[in-house]
Amino acid sequence: MGLATTGPAWLFCPADRPERFEKAAAAADVVILDLEDGAGDKPAAREALLSTPLDPARTVVRINPGDSPEQKLDLDVLSQTAYTTVMLPKCESAAQVTALAPLEVVLIVETPLGALKVDEAAAAANTWGVMWGAEDLFGFLGGTNNRFPDDSYRDVAKYVRSRSLLAAKSFGKQALDSVYIDIRNLDGLRAEVDDAVAVGFDIKVAIHPSQVAVIREGYMPTPEQARWAREVLAAADTQPGAFAFEGMMVDAPVLRRAERIAALAPDNG
Repeated sequence: MGLATTGPAWLFCPADRPERFEKAAAAADVVILDLEDGAGDKPAAREALLSTPLDPARTVVRINPGDSPEQKLDLDVLSQTAYTTVMLPKCESAAQVTALAPLEVVLIVETPLGALKVDEAAAAANTWGVMWGAEDLFGFLGGTNNRFPDDSYRDVAKYVRSRSLLAAKSFGKQALDSVYIDIRNLDGLRAEVDDAVAVGFDIKVAIHPSQVAVIREGYMPTPEQARWAREVLAAADTQPGAFAFEGMMVDAPVLRRAERIAALAPDNG
């Protein structure tokens, strides 16, 4: 069973804390069981994958990087589970992605080389999505802070974020925005989610259950936006080519935006 695109709010959960698995699954659209940085006890984390299974359609397992001896141990355990989607940290090439086939891969861009190679990695047949990671990126750059005092990203972070988004969209893959690490600053998270929605990120990843509701709220169109999208799409059924709607020219790009808004609306079915 492949990963279902069930919603925009994904949540990291340390894989060595199986007592948290069910709570995380109940809170988020997709749970990321973390065998990498979030797992203090990696052998225990791998054992928990076997002893405490979750729904594979709503679960991703973050494995260790390709240059780590831990990755083979991760994959050996994964082969004994029903999970089919992994998150690959510090991805730097398409070969690292294709080596994981037939598993689907959400790759993370968080090194300088990874940022330069993201187009090739995104194009790999088994790439499911592209995420970028601000914190590790600045560690590799030798930087001291990825944000300005006003909480906005510095230019190099914006560049990697944009490049990751463009690579995902160029090859029809899902685009995942980086985590927001200031757990108590829900207003800051809300502003970042609003921007992620505006520019086209499909998913925002959380590191704490308290962030999930903010992410879902940010992706939910307003009633007026949902009305506009429904009416534009209804009008398009009777209008060949471009047409005017409420003073706006509607062509293919506007229709795609309307389709995206309608898909996010709660009554899209």
